[in-house]
Amino acid sequence: MDEDMAEEPLRMQQELTCPVCQEVFREPVLLPCTHSLCRECLRGSLRVSSRCPVCRGEFAEAQAIADRALSNACEVFLRQARAGRPDQRRASGDECKMHLRPLELYCERDEEPVCVECVTLHNTHKLWPLREGAPLCKKELRLRVDIFEKKVESYKKMSRKLGNAVEHIKYQAVQAEKQIKAEFERLHEALVTEEALRLQALVTEEEQKIGAIEELIANTDKDVVKLNRLIDSLKIEMGNEDLTLLQNFKNLKRKAQWTGEDPCIPNDSLLDMGKHVGTLGFKIWKKMQDHVKYYPVVLNPNTASPWLSVDADLTSVKESSELLTVAENPERFNPCVFVLGAEGYTSGKHRWDVIVGDSPKWIVGVCKESVARKKRFTVSTSRGVWSIGLSKGVYTAQTPERTQLQVQPGPRRIRVRLNIDKGEVSFWDGETEKHLISFTHNFSEKIFPLFGPGLTSEPMILVQGKMAVHTS
Repeated sequence: MDEDMAEEPLRMQQELTCPVCQEVFREPVLLPCTHSLCRECLRGSLRVSSRCPVCRGEFAEAQAIADRALSNACEVFLRQARAGRPDQRRASGDECKMHLRPLELYCERDEEPVCVECVTLHNTHKLWPLREGAPLCKKELRLRVDIFEKKVESYKKMSRKLGNAVEHIKYQAVQAEKQIKAEFERLHEALVTEEALRLQALVTEEEQKIGAIEELIANTDKDVVKLNRLIDSLKIEMGNEDLTLLQNFKNLKRKAQWTGEDPCIPNDSLLDMGKHVGTLGFKIWKKMQDHVKYYPVVLNPNTASPWLSVDADLTSVKESSELLTVAENPERFNPCVFVLGAEGYTSGKHRWDVIVGDSPKWIVGVCKESVARKKRFTVSTSRGVWSIGLSKGVYTAQTPERTQLQVQPGPRRIRVRLNIDKGEVSFWDGETEKHLISFTHNFSEKIFPLFGPGLTSEPMILVQGKMAVHTS
């Protein structure tokens, strides 16, 4: 019974096989003699003869009609042969599911093993023996394995970098917390001192005002005693005989005089409340200007080269004696020795001064946000950097042709003026106010201050800005 079941698909395949190409019919056509051929096989036969290749009966090409029933039967057979019918013997893993023949070849295009009967279905494909096809697949898989292994190493490296970033963030948080607490403690001490001074001023005025009034009260009380004595003496004289009273009247009248000033509450006798509590918060804030510093620009340590050391308040930078351990991040310059300002600009006017001192090498200017960070590049306006610098005793503007600046004496303080809206950046001697050079450009992206102190021990220091309080 199993043998009959195994032979059934073979008999079906024989019934659905073209007598010319010996393959399952493809677009079968029916001849007048009732024999069927593939359409392509029919065309090939007609080139030789107009007789049926099976029975040799004559026919005209117009008499051949499409055999749709046979075409449908072939499609069903092929579909079932590929999927495997439940009531058929299934092909083993080493056999072709369509032909139940051993898989002995490998199709490079379809990337699958095939049997010898499948060759006609892959007649335009490149076929390899299994022993030659397997190395091809292994070679391709080895390439993929190599790629994935490199990717694993890259991922591990990135994981380590991310771990270093976490540790650096923790370190930054600790340092920032210390600075915040120290600054608030300093400002708190200044506020406490200011509070004590204001309370002392209040106490002093209170004592002065109360002392003045108490002195006035004492003098008034003395006058009251004197007046009472005068009243009593006059009353006694008024009790004398009329003649005696009249005889002493002139003297009594002269004695009955009071030359003292009448007591009154003097002007400005109360506390000056406006002085002590009027707009108190504003007065304290204004007074606190003596305890705070303002910088138009501060540095962004996350952009600083590992060879640069930025101070804690982000206002000066110099060469580090050794390569610093810092987190790797896209914003950081490496290997170029630069650091950017913390704030970028897209509009408005901005100005800042930087002290270069006696440093023998430096660069000061501005750059676009997309300037290269992870590779060396020639500092130039063509690279998105507008700057001036000093190197080997020569002052130059960093243009492609390196414009030399005639500067005598050499400036120790550089002023940068940036006008985004006007598209201009200019450089000045910050001490003599002498104009050095100006660049014009249509700034299309965010612009950042740029500082390159060079590999020298001389620090580059940002200059404190002036503060003013305007009221209206």
